[in-house]
Amino acid sequence: MSDRPVAALDLLGGEWTSIEGTGLRARNPARPEDVVWSGSPRPEHVDRAVEAARRAQPAWAATPLGARVALLRRFQSLVKEGAEDLARLIGREMGKILAEGRLEVAAVAGKVDVTLEDRVMDRVRGFSVGATAGVEGVCRFRPHGVMAVLGPFNFPAHLPNGHLVPALLLGNTVIFKPSEKTPAVGQRLVELLHRAGFPAGVVNLVQGGAEVAARLVGHPDLDGILFTGSWPVGRRIMEANLDRPGRLLALEMGGSNAMVVMPTAGFDRSIVEAVRASFATTGQRCTCTRRIIVHERIADRFLATFAKVASTVLVGPYDSATPVFMGPLVSEASRAAAIEFQADLARRGGRVIVPACPLDGPGFFLTPGVIEVERFRRETDREVFAPIVQVAVARDLEDAIDQANATEFGLASAIFTAERAEFDAFLAASRAGCVNWNSGTAGASSKLPFGGLGKSGNHRPAGAFSVDSCAMPIASMEASLDAPVPPMPAGIGFDPTKAV
Repeated sequence: MSDRPVAALDLLGGEWTSIEGTGLRARNPARPEDVVWSGSPRPEHVDRAVEAARRAQPAWAATPLGARVALLRRFQSLVKEGAEDLARLIGREMGKILAEGRLEVAAVAGKVDVTLEDRVMDRVRGFSVGATAGVEGVCRFRPHGVMAVLGPFNFPAHLPNGHLVPALLLGNTVIFKPSEKTPAVGQRLVELLHRAGFPAGVVNLVQGGAEVAARLVGHPDLDGILFTGSWPVGRRIMEANLDRPGRLLALEMGGSNAMVVMPTAGFDRSIVEAVRASFATTGQRCTCTRRIIVHERIADRFLATFAKVASTVLVGPYDSATPVFMGPLVSEASRAAAIEFQADLARRGGRVIVPACPLDGPGFFLTPGVIEVERFRRETDREVFAPIVQVAVARDLEDAIDQANATEFGLASAIFTAERAEFDAFLAASRAGCVNWNSGTAGASSKLPFGGLGKSGNHRPAGAFSVDSCAMPIASMEASLDAPVPPMPAGIGFDPTKAV
C-alpha cells in the first residue's frame, strides 16, 4: 500500500468528481506527518447526489432481486481480493491494529452472506392470509427509496457496510457520507461497490464534515437515514427531522457499558474479558466496557489483578513489527479529551490506580487507565471513547444491577457468574439491547440484532435486523372480480338485482 495521500473524490450519479484541496485532512494517528487523505468537501454535491439517487431509484427497485444479489456477490469478491490492502488502509487512517483491521474486512465480506440467509430475508418476505370470503390479505415489502448512510470512524468499513448491503439489496439507492476522520476508507468502500457494477446513481459518495452532514440529513428528498455515531450528532439528526415523521431514522449512538462480576464468576475468564472488552480498539468501540461493578467479596483480588494485567497492555502502530494490543486514538483531540476525563474523575474523588498516559514521541498513543470510584450514579455518568475504565464495588446483585443501570445509555451489558438465576435476574432488569453472560460487552455477532436503548439507539437495531430499516410493509386486501358480491349492508336502500 502506498504512503501517498489518497486522491479525494465524490461519486455523483456514477461519475467520480475531484474535490482535491486542503480543507479537510485525515492523518495517520500513529504518524501524524503522514497525510492519508486531503480534500475540500463541496456541500452542494449533496444536492447532486440526492438528485442522482432519486433519478436512479425506480429502475433499481424494479431490478430483479437475483440481479441485485449478483452485484453484491461481485462486491463481496472484490472485498476479499483486496482484503489486505483495505485492512492496512484502516490501520493507517484510523489507527486500528492490523489484526483488528483484518477482522473488520472479513466482516464486510461476510455481511453479504448474513443478509442473504433465509432467517434474515424471511423478515422482509411477503405473505398472504385468508381475510373474508373471496378476499385475500397480502403483505408485500418495498424499499423506502433514497437512503442516507452516515458512517463512524471506529469501524469505518464494517458499520456503514452493514447498512449499505441491506439497503441496496432491498431496492433502495444510497448516499454515503463517511466520517470526516476516515474519508479514505469510506471512499475505498464505494470504489469497490462502483467496480462491482452498480448502475449510475444507485451508490453515491459525498465527503465532508458537519456542514455536509447537516445538508444531507436535512435534505427534503430523502426517505430514510441510517446513522452510526455519537449521541450529540444523533440528536441533531432528530432535530433536523422533527417535521418529517414519515422519514425513517435508524440511530446507533454509543454506550456507557457495564460489566458485573459476581463471586462465583470464573476468575481468569472475567479478568481476560474485562481487559479485552475495556481496551479493544483503544477503547473506541461503542460496546467497550466503560464501567466494571465487582461484588465486595472478590473486589480486592479482582481489582489488583485487573490493574496489573491492564498495565501490561502493549501499545504501538498498526504495522508494528512486534505484537501490540492497542493502537493510537484517532486524533489528538480524542486523546486530550480522555486525559481530561481522567483528571475530572480524580478531582471528584476517583482513585487513579493505573493512569492513562500519553507515550513519548509522535502519534496519539495513550496507555490504558483504571480508576476506582465510590459508586456509579446516573447523574454523573458520561461516555468516554478511550481506553479508560472505571471500577466500583457492589454489596449484592441488586446493588450491582442498580449501578449497571445508572446511565442514560443502554447499548451493552454483561454479567459474570456461575449462577443461571443471577443471569436471569440481570437479563430481566438490565436496560440494554445486548446483554451477555460470561462474555464481555465488546464485540457482537452479525447474525444477531445490534442496537440499544436510551441515548444508545431508537429501537432500530442493526446487525441481522438491519433489513427491517430498509423496507416497508404494504398491506393489501384483494378480491377477484369473480368473487361473490357481498350482501348490501343493512340500512342502505339499494337492491343490486334491480339496478338499471
